[in-house]
Amino acid sequence: MGTIVSFHAHPDDESIGSAGTLAKAAAAGHRVVLVFATRGELGEPVPGVLAEGEQLAVRRSGECFASAAAIGAARVEFLGYVDSGMMGEPSNDAPYCFWQAPVEHAAKRLAVILDEEEPDVLTTYDDNGGYGHPDHIQVHRVGKRAGELSAVPVVAQGTTNRDWLLRGMKGMAKDAGRAGDGTAWEPPEIPDDGSFGKPESEITHRVEAVEFAEVKRRSMQAHASQMAPDHFLLAMPEPIFAMGLGTEFYIVDELPNPATAPEVWSELFVPLR
Repeated sequence: MGTIVSFHAHPDDESIGSAGTLAKAAAAGHRVVLVFATRGELGEPVPGVLAEGEQLAVRRSGECFASAAAIGAARVEFLGYVDSGMMGEPSNDAPYCFWQAPVEHAAKRLAVILDEEEPDVLTTYDDNGGYGHPDHIQVHRVGKRAGELSAVPVVAQGTTNRDWLLRGMKGMAKDAGRAGDGTAWEPPEIPDDGSFGKPESEITHRVEAVEFAEVKRRSMQAHASQMAPDHFLLAMPEPIFAMGLGTEFYIVDELPNPATAPEVWSELFVPLR
């Protein structure tokens, strides 16, 4: 069996972006490890969800372990950096935030875990961090360098297939955003300006994890401080959730030799073309 380490910026990022991939890997008997750069201190908690005096960072840390249990992950680690906030905010300039961390130093922190686990696959984010968040961009940079330092066979950059998503949203809009059971659901606006995800032409692989859609939903629900039951993703009717979130996309710049490709890679990742 193999090992996959999934590197993320904040708690709940693993749920939205890669929980299907990770749950599928765990169900097949592979070892799954979650690593978070920060504890998401600057997230916006759901109103009323925190107890009096409860710190958001502590709550979100605990939610990571609940999400890991839903996915089947065997280990959860934090690199110890502080949430940088959205791009352009004053918090980006804090000397202790992840955005300000020297890439080489942060990569060495991650490489300690990678050397311990000797993963076959490391997942990170694309070079825009999915949607331009500074911590997500830093995950790409740090993950890429850590993969080099630890000689990880495959570094897979998680991303959103912008063309596929827009096609799906347009199809749902034609149905007036209604599920087959009559449940109303309004698709969100997806920017078509190049700031969100990547065009299909740049994406190399996908992981089909529709059968793990309910596991992915439970992973997301574990992050209750960030996702209320009426969050637009959790409010998706089951068929739309499975269709929209059941396939996860990746960019892999350097493919392993087919003759020596890791088992977890060959089993999960399917070429897009």
